[in-house]
Amino acid sequence: MLSQVADGVRVHESTFMQSNAVVVRGAQGVLLIDAGVLADELADIAGELSRGGDPVVAGFSTHPHWDHLLWHPDLGDAMRYGTARCVAVTQARLSSPDWTSAVAGMIPPEIVGQVPLDGGFGQIVALPADSVTMPWDGPGIRVIEHQAHAPGHAALLIEEQGVLVAGDMLSDALIPMLNVMAPDPIGDYLAALQLLEQLSAGVDVVIPGHGSVGRGDEVQTRIELDRAYLTALREGRDVRDPRLGPSAKPGWEWVGDLHAAQVERLTP
Repeated sequence: MLSQVADGVRVHESTFMQSNAVVVRGAQGVLLIDAGVLADELADIAGELSRGGDPVVAGFSTHPHWDHLLWHPDLGDAMRYGTARCVAVTQARLSSPDWTSAVAGMIPPEIVGQVPLDGGFGQIVALPADSVTMPWDGPGIRVIEHQAHAPGHAALLIEEQGVLVAGDMLSDALIPMLNVMAPDPIGDYLAALQLLEQLSAGVDVVIPGHGSVGRGDEVQTRIELDRAYLTALREGRDVRDPRLGPSAKPGWEWVGDLHAAQVERLTP
């Protein structure tokens, strides 16, 4: 079920990692951001939109990880966008003859049979060159590209409603998940946080890719929490973070293993 978080903005939270699909109402239909993960949930979103007279007129993937590239035939064949770098990474993956097996290998075994890899997976096109807004007939949406977490990652700012769709950042459950293959993953992430902080004064609602929707002062709180995590990691200090250890949200205890892996890979 879609829940309204701001005027014209609704969210569907998946049972898989609290993944958030975001629906923004426009003049002739809706923009669907990071459509969802499980086939039955994608079909439910499509059905709810159809019953409400809200056709999907555009889509957007915030970054090129498998769980943000999914689609469902019932959602229709609207143009789906990503940043140019996001699209390049996705197309390179899809060019491999065995891409289906490779992507399936990234999906947790317990849900792999529930994830639709044959329903338009990764069929995204690059935004127009130098575009800083979504090309659609709806509220003005700024595209803020950065390189934290994944190449060509983008946050979307729905300016009139004060909503920041953060992609896989600013989660209350997930620590900063770094692109450890990048030359400077911590620096990339800190730079992205600075970009988002510059926008935060006008943000009332933040929607992370995974986790709970944040409101009001919580936007800045999450930025500061992520920055503190990264700074401690870079300096090789012990990390004190409520998303780790006994204070982790139930079901998210595995985040401790992610943290340990990042410490091993990135600290001096």
